[in-house]
Amino acid sequence: MQESHDGFVIAEADLEIRGPGELLGTRQTGLAAFRIALLPEHEPLLVEAQDIAARLYARDPGRAKALMQRWAGARADFARV
Repeated sequence: MQESHDGFVIAEADLEIRGPGELLGTRQTGLAAFRIALLPEHEPLLVEAQDIAARLYARDPGRAKALMQRWAGARADFARV
């Protein structure tokens, strides 16, 4: 915090120190239980996956929901907004 007053820089340093926690859970620190990616190292991969997922959902919502259920199980319910 002595080196920067930029909130994004501080948040990124905090992420490196404490870990991301759970995006779909209650833990605010520690390593997330991602099956295939690590934050922030795989950010470009995650952005691409998000784009592909959005296109799949737009084309075939039923199939997208079935895949989400397969990968996330009951945790998929937390992602609904």
